[in-house]
Amino acid sequence: MRINKFVAGASGMSRRAADSAINEGRVMVNGSVPLLGQAVNQIDVVFLDGKQLARPEETLTIMFNKPVGYVASRDGQGSKTVYDLLPVELHKLKPVGRLDKDSSGLLLLTNDGAMANQLTHPSFGKQKTYLVSLNKPLSNEHLMQIENGVRVEDYTSRLQVGQLGGNNYEVKMFEGRNRQIRRTFAILDYTVIKLHRTNFGEYSLDSLASGAYKTITNK
Repeated sequence: MRINKFVAGASGMSRRAADSAINEGRVMVNGSVPLLGQAVNQIDVVFLDGKQLARPEETLTIMFNKPVGYVASRDGQGSKTVYDLLPVELHKLKPVGRLDKDSSGLLLLTNDGAMANQLTHPSFGKQKTYLVSLNKPLSNEHLMQIENGVRVEDYTSRLQVGQLGGNNYEVKMFEGRNRQIRRTFAILDYTVIKLHRTNFGEYSLDSLASGAYKTITNK
C-alpha cells in the first residue's frame, strides 16, 4: 500500500491532504521521513504529527449490475436490497451514489471513502450514462428544453440526450439528484419505462450479467 493511501485511510483525510502532510515532513515511517509514493508493508510503523496510525482496512470496490426491484441500501423497509444478492463478506461495502429500486445497471460498492467522494462530489464532475426508454417519443422542442435546463423543484436539471431509435435514448448527466432523470421527464409529461445505468465516471458495465458483480481495481 502506498504511504499516501495508508495515511488517508488511517486518518480520514483525503489523499491530496495526505500528500501534503508527507511533503511537509509530518509523516514518519519507522522513524524516517518517507518518499512520496513509497510503499509500506505490514510491519512498518507509521506516525502522523507524532501519533502512531493504526493500519487502515484494505480497500475493496466491486462493480455490480443491479436488477430492477432491489433497493441500494441496507434497510429495504420491506423491499429486497442489493445485499440479498451479495455474499456476506461484501455486506461491509457501501453503495456509491444513488440507483433507485425501479432502475437497473451499474452500481459501485466500496469501503474506500476517498474513492466514493471523488465519484460523487460535484467538484469532480463525474459523468454517468443511462439507457432510457420513455412511454412516447421525445419531441424536438422538449429535447432542446431538457438540454437547456428544466426546473425541478429547487434546482435546474440539465441532461444530455441522444436518440437511439423509437422511444429509446442515451442520457448523460453530471449531477446525482434523487430520481432526477425520472422527475425531469415527468415535468414534460413523459414516463420513464426503463432506466439502466451503463457508465459511472471511468467505470463501464460492459457485459457484466444482471445480478452479477466483479472486483475492480481502484483508479
